Amino acid sequence: MSSMFSKPRASSERPPQSPLPECNVAILGCRGAGKSALTVKFLTKRFISEYDPNLEDTYTSEELVDQQPVLLKVMDTADQDGPGNCERYLCWASAFLVVYSIDDRRSFEGCQRYLEVLALHAQGCQRRCPVLLLGNKLDMEQYRQVPSAEGMSLASRFGCLFHEVSACQDFPGVQHVFHEAVREVRRQAEWSLPVRPLFITEERPCPPVATPLAMPTHHGLATCTFNTLSTVSYKEIPSVAQAKLVTVKSSRAQSKRKAPTLTLLKGFKIF
Repeated sequence: MSSMFSKPRASSERPPQSPLPECNVAILGCRGAGKSALTVKFLTKRFISEYDPNLEDTYTSEELVDQQPVLLKVMDTADQDGPGNCERYLCWASAFLVVYSIDDRRSFEGCQRYLEVLALHAQGCQRRCPVLLLGNKLDMEQYRQVPSAEGMSLASRFGCLFHEVSACQDFPGVQHVFHEAVREVRRQAEWSLPVRPLFITEERPCPPVATPLAMPTHHGLATCTFNTLSTVSYKEIPSVAQAKLVTVKSSRAQSKRKAPTLTLLKGFKIF
């Protein structure tokens, strides 16, 4: 009897699984907006109160979004005074989360500079990456300096989605935002697919033949005459104009999450 730890037979070995589709999300914002708090809340369901503001790292987690697995990579950036050396994430990310704190107007004003940089980058490379504007620290409502209406207005001006969350208290809301970024990347990929032309068939009769082609009669066989055939041609149908899609917020209810695969959370103090 083989041991339970023995090597399985070759016939029972499963073929290697295909790699998961990847989605790269960069979190941008001024210092103190809560970028690291959002990242760690999403990956560990915990809230951190202290972290190194100079630390920048990328974390990986296997997620299940709308019953479809995805390898989500999150870059927690550490810009000091607004956008600087942006190439490291502009060419890497497939979606951006621009974060400000609702109790800090300076962080909100700094978000405008990030949104302007992203807009210029999209025009230059002809590639549109989804952008979500996040008002963080919703638990600090009593100290709010940025009304929700201003956040919505700024998001509308740059054509991005808007959410307000609390990295301290609201894990479902934080998870929804990251999953919504994945959904937007998928929608963008679907819109970018080339449209295949459609064809219809048209039967057109052949030009009339001057004399029918008849087979000579041999040994009393009847004379056979070939009938006129029709030819089939293909006509291209003009491509249909794309319809405008309306984004609808989905339910926060998600299926059971897989345990996230994390890299080392350097510099974080977990509570």
